[in-house]
Amino acid sequence: MANLPVAVTSSALRPPRGLAARLDVPRRVTLLAAGLVVLLVGLLLAFIGWNGIQIFTATGASLTDVFAPIWSPSATPARFGILPFVLGTLGVMVVAALIAAPLSIGLAIFMAEVAPPWARSITRPAMEVFVGIPSVVYGFLGLTILVPFLRENFRGIGFTLGFSWFAGSLVLALMILPTIASIAYDTLLTIPAELRSASLALGTTRWQTIRHILLPAARTGLLTAVILGMMRAAGEALAVQMVIGNRPTIPTSLTAPMTTLTSQITLDMGNTVSGEPWNQVLWTMGLVLLLMSFTFVVIVRALGRRVSQP
Repeated sequence: MANLPVAVTSSALRPPRGLAARLDVPRRVTLLAAGLVVLLVGLLLAFIGWNGIQIFTATGASLTDVFAPIWSPSATPARFGILPFVLGTLGVMVVAALIAAPLSIGLAIFMAEVAPPWARSITRPAMEVFVGIPSVVYGFLGLTILVPFLRENFRGIGFTLGFSWFAGSLVLALMILPTIASIAYDTLLTIPAELRSASLALGTTRWQTIRHILLPAARTGLLTAVILGMMRAAGEALAVQMVIGNRPTIPTSLTAPMTTLTSQITLDMGNTVSGEPWNQVLWTMGLVLLLMSFTFVVIVRALGRRVSQP
């Protein structure tokens, strides 16, 4: 009679105690690293939030006082209205996105659907080079080329100084263009090839396929690309500061000088003393920027959930 197989118990499958402990070390290290990152982020947010509300708790200022249209910290009495900087940040960011989004999406469509392999092999590394250029280089190019060009050739329509809302938005548009194009390109590549084949099999042209099939299918991913580009534009300081004029007034036209939250923080951080209202309101600006970033993150995550839903 053949020997019957012996039942394997769970204790026989369990590795030795020492081996089990060694196998569990990577998991514990990973959990520790993740917990440390969460702790650091939480401490950072708490630090910025606590310092950002000091202007309200320590000086008794109200939201109306802080979000006022007048900024004169050295006057008597001092006025710490940050509304011009908030509107300036939003204005520069929106105009930059309006300029960069069509160009970026068009470039992504060219690389994904039109360009031959040799052209794609050139365009993709070129975008990566643009992403790696430091922001101070963009700002210096804008200061030495764009600002004089606007001042000398468009003086009749208001560019008397060259430093303007439009100059800042144009520099930012150039900076965020490769970011939007790269994400949009990856989005177009994720569209199933069956959609293209089915559309072309029905007799449509390549442009009709792109316009009526691919762009609607990639709409959410393209919006995400634009929003991420706007997030980078909102946090940029040095390049914008060099070309925007840094005038603390509410922007009234694209040809007028203005400033942003990041530009004003970098300009004033060396002129303040910790604990005084001027320094506290700079932390409040940082808190406003943080809240703006949170808003963008929430929008991106909502769009991501929309894509993942069947």
